Amino acid sequence: MELGRRGLLKLASGALATTGLIACGAPSFAGAKAKAIAFDAFPIFDPRPVFSLAEELYPGRGAELGNAWRTRQFEYAWLRTLEGQYADFWTVTQDALTFATNKLGIAPNAEMSARLMNAYLELKPWPDVVPTLKLLKDSGIRLGFLSNFTERMLTSCIAASALDGMFEQILSTDRVKAFKPDLRAYQMGVESFALPREDIVFAAFAGWDAAGAKAFGYPTFWVNRLNAPPEELSVVPDGSGKSLRELMRFALS
Repeated sequence: MELGRRGLLKLASGALATTGLIACGAPSFAGAKAKAIAFDAFPIFDPRPVFSLAEELYPGRGAELGNAWRTRQFEYAWLRTLEGQYADFWTVTQDALTFATNKLGIAPNAEMSARLMNAYLELKPWPDVVPTLKLLKDSGIRLGFLSNFTERMLTSCIAASALDGMFEQILSTDRVKAFKPDLRAYQMGVESFALPREDIVFAAFAGWDAAGAKAFGYPTFWVNRLNAPPEELSVVPDGSGKSLRELMRFALS
């Protein structure tokens, strides 16, 4: 029986609860001038070209392949963390692609698989990213990544996006061998910025990541670029919007 996305989220929420991350008394923030912002990868890098490439390679099957691939990508990350069987996000992504093609009866050749995987090394920024990051940096806010991506994936996309020197911290969950929303993953931001968690805004792309960061205690802003509905995880972010401009207003308020 397949566990499914919501089942995995419930398991992850249960794991958070056992470590004291989800509590009725979790702090709430109306938005205060941040000293640092920790970004997930996808508020910065647009992942849609990966799935456009899937449609290019497999006309008429790209959306189906992309959905199966993306779902297993995160399910495998969560399961590996819960089971204590860590493999980095590149490996998880590759395994998820293999599963998705097998599930759909697609047998990609090595070249097609390599093109799909390597698309994750060449992601470009969303249109609002470069000017907003410059404004945030000029305002004195320290910037960093706190992502499930491997460090190689992050640094490759930074180079492809001409964002070199913009981020003080490039934090991959490889450092702690546990994917978000595990406590150890979010704790990296506190230790690396050497700041209290209430001084670090976490910028999430996915609703589940926003819930995890908020439960950890970060002032959390959900950059909801795809206009997704909120997750039903009993935790809500402190702010949300579709762009980094709205995040900037939250961080500077």
